[in-house]
Amino acid sequence: MYDFAVMWDWLAFGVRWLHVITGIAWIGSSFYFIALDLGLRQAPGMPKGAYGEEWEVHGGGFYHTTKYLVAPDRLPEHLTWHKWQAYWTWISGAALLAIVYWAGSELYLIDPARADLAPWQAIALSAAFLAGGWIGYDALCRSPLKSNATAVMLVLFAGIVASSWLLNQVFTGRAALLHLGAMTATIMSGNVFFVIMPNQRIVVADLKAGRTPDAKYGQIAKLRSTHNNYLTLPVLFLMLSNHYPLAFGTDAAWIIAALVFLMGVSIRHYFNTLHSTGQGPAWTWLATGLIFVAIAWLSTARMFDGDYETLDTALLTPAETRFAAAPGFEAAANVVAGRCSMCHAREPNWDGMLWAPKGVHLEVPADIARHAREIYLQAGVSHAMPPANLTGITPAERAILRDWYRSVGTEMAAN
Repeated sequence: MYDFAVMWDWLAFGVRWLHVITGIAWIGSSFYFIALDLGLRQAPGMPKGAYGEEWEVHGGGFYHTTKYLVAPDRLPEHLTWHKWQAYWTWISGAALLAIVYWAGSELYLIDPARADLAPWQAIALSAAFLAGGWIGYDALCRSPLKSNATAVMLVLFAGIVASSWLLNQVFTGRAALLHLGAMTATIMSGNVFFVIMPNQRIVVADLKAGRTPDAKYGQIAKLRSTHNNYLTLPVLFLMLSNHYPLAFGTDAAWIIAALVFLMGVSIRHYFNTLHSTGQGPAWTWLATGLIFVAIAWLSTARMFDGDYETLDTALLTPAETRFAAAPGFEAAANVVAGRCSMCHAREPNWDGMLWAPKGVHLEVPADIARHAREIYLQAGVSHAMPPANLTGITPAERAILRDWYRSVGTEMAAN
């Protein structure tokens, strides 16, 4: 029978799968409509009120799309609303954040060397960052600066840089970058839920009531949609960053995250210009390449070690202390030391490896107790670690890891 740790990991996997699927749907529709909008052309014989049209071919058929800046004279009964992709991407992302980072706050969220927080404090700060990001952004878009698109983007970028620095002072490196991405994704979802959809509903209601809709509602929705378009690529990078210690495991991680936003803007600018004029500016590739090289260089900055080299079991949380004091801990620690720690070290002893995989250190007893659940799932229950069993861990040693973890009790699995 599956124990709680295995079931919890499968729950995380299932929710992550849903998040990726809905994210693909949302990002795909966003990219499509931006390209469609920029590719519209004037043509003779277009209906009254039409702004432009585009002909497309796909799947063996032809599609003729016409855009109205406000609305057509006649609104058909069947109207497709593109909203659920955004809603479910945020809902599944928030669920995944709770499953992985909130339930596992002592492992994934809290870094005692940066901020010695209680789990409830870390979770409260996590939620506050998400909400605060949206509130600040929305206030900016409603401020006197709203008529100056460049000023809005510059202030937004300054806020992103400040948030990146602050998150890296509070949370673990991987949690900091992921939260910056989640905060930005919350802004994007908030644009859909609080601005774009309500404005579209006003236009539809006016049209059905025989009133002429105000064009300002469509213009506001279009501005927010454009912001979403430019924020998409940085969010994707930040969501993937937790798999790459070179992105989150250095003192310069907050700078790397900020530069990613510039890189995302340059890439989107190229494609948006390409869709609009038929030719994208070549300088954007040079700019993107230089920023990427700068990011790669920054990734070799000193890893954030804090006081980890002097950690001992006295600094563990009560939950982690139970694993350190559990029967079989010494035997399990010996297995880890012989089969895992050569790579999972602050200075890995494996040719070509600069940093520990995923930033996980397994050198001292405190490290092993802190990562008990990961050891159990990766090397005890499954054969994911060591990769290709390069260090030759035996079935008996895997059993030692399983027995040690299970001796504590399944109620600790989510910690």
